[in-house]
Amino acid sequence: MSSQDDSDPLRPSSTKKISSLKDSNGWDGKMRIEKKAIVTSDEPLSESDHSDDDPPPIDQIDADEGYLLDELDEDTEDIDLVHCRIKSIPPLRLDRFLQLERLCLRQNQISKIDFPGKFGSTMQDLDLYDNLIKHVGGLEELGRLHSLDLSFNKIKHIKNVNHLKQLRNIYFVQNRIQKIENLEGLDQLRNLELAANRIREIENLGALANLEELWLGKNKIAELQNLSLLTNLKILSIQSNRISTISGLGSLNKLEELYISHNALNSISGLEHNQQLRVLDISNNQIDHLSNLNHLQHLEELWASSNDLSSFDEVEDQLGDKKELKTVYLEGNPLQTKQPTLYRNKVRLALPQILQIDAST
Repeated sequence: MSSQDDSDPLRPSSTKKISSLKDSNGWDGKMRIEKKAIVTSDEPLSESDHSDDDPPPIDQIDADEGYLLDELDEDTEDIDLVHCRIKSIPPLRLDRFLQLERLCLRQNQISKIDFPGKFGSTMQDLDLYDNLIKHVGGLEELGRLHSLDLSFNKIKHIKNVNHLKQLRNIYFVQNRIQKIENLEGLDQLRNLELAANRIREIENLGALANLEELWLGKNKIAELQNLSLLTNLKILSIQSNRISTISGLGSLNKLEELYISHNALNSISGLEHNQQLRVLDISNNQIDHLSNLNHLQHLEELWASSNDLSSFDEVEDQLGDKKELKTVYLEGNPLQTKQPTLYRNKVRLALPQILQIDAST
């Protein structure tokens, strides 16, 4: 990671702040395959598009949607219909595409998931990001689905997905969800994204034994709990919540990345059993001592900006022996703000092995 980016508070990407909706490899998990048809509207939606004094009748809108895919071959495997003002799915006549594997309907005005009765047996990736969906349903025939993106909608409840036994990735970012529920049966799920909702408690995840990534940033969670059964978890993101103590991670001995910035931590603790940690982000807390990191011998990146750290001796004591450490972020602490001209030299003296200090090498 080369720099910090505070522009998007949803998820850490290559900058390891809660930023764009990318996975740990820096992409959004949406496969790109051959036989892809892309239909987009380059004309931006103006305010008048949403407040037309004399809107066309619904059947006229549907008729326009019906022409969008008329020229596509029936063996098309990949369709993008991005920003096309689509309000209704049935007029697209998707049941013609018997080999369709991926469907992207991002940034439209769809309020209901309503697929044809015989549609979906070959579908692996469905993207309904940024629509007007309030209720999850209409997915009964999509049993082979591997990835489902319902981010940036108006969903209040997780439901009607636990029959999707082959799901690997599910995205509910930026909705109105208050409770984690109804995920039983998703044994193959690897990635669960619930950032930017209204969740107050981590619960009902015990059945997700194969889960590797859990993204819970920007909720209202006050305690790390009910994680003990997620023994395959590699990435835990819980930035911008209300966590005051690191706890409940004792059984997560495969954990490699922990993002817990923008919380209410005043100390580092509870990581004794997480010896595989490579990335630790504790930025923007109230931590005044660098401690309890000696055992993290595989640490590659430490993000500790904007805390109350003041001791270069602690930096050397806790991090000096870590041969794999390449990046540290310590700006915004008293050890930088009180001696800005000497700061970088002192860090390099304490940690000669590192390649990057803060945003620059």
